[in-house]
Amino acid sequence: MPLIRLAAFDGALANFGMAKLIFDTDTEALSVLDLKLVKTEKSKVKQVRSSSDDLRRSRENALAAHDWLKDCVTVFVEVPTGGQDAKATRAFGIITGIYASLLREPVEVSPAETKLAAVGTRTASKEEMIEWAVGKFPDAPWLRAKSNGPKWKKGDLLGDNEHLADAVAIAHAGIKLPVFQQMKAMIAAMPRAA
Repeated sequence: MPLIRLAAFDGALANFGMAKLIFDTDTEALSVLDLKLVKTEKSKVKQVRSSSDDLRRSRENALAAHDWLKDCVTVFVEVPTGGQDAKATRAFGIITGIYASLLREPVEVSPAETKLAAVGTRTASKEEMIEWAVGKFPDAPWLRAKSNGPKWKKGDLLGDNEHLADAVAIAHAGIKLPVFQQMKAMIAAMPRAA
């Protein structure tokens, strides 16, 4: 039973969600191996130029993405769209550049394909996406509160899981795309080791 190791990225400058998954070509089952959230914060030092700070944050995300892909056959990505201002558009351009620099050809999944494959509606909320992903993959390493807080109890799911849930949903949608189905067929046709 050939297993394919996949990655999926929900890229954003501040919160870059990454999922690593296994796809079984015989059963078409998808399982989550690992999740990672790369958080980059804007520098609070006023002497740092905004462009220099963007470069630092971009580099952190790019290095993490390249490292995450080392043992994966392919990667699914959701290319950001719809920036409402110059700042958002610049961040989208940075993420698109990171995707373009990947050593694996990324398979693009649209936001609509992601939400439809997961929740069944194009207008799924962040909470619905988290609920779907945690329900489908309850044993995945979701982010949980480590102690009690004003709005949560120890062990509660954190809101930052939205980026991880989206990455998982991107993979879930990506395995249904024709480009991946062709890749799967080629891998399945390869001779298997005895």
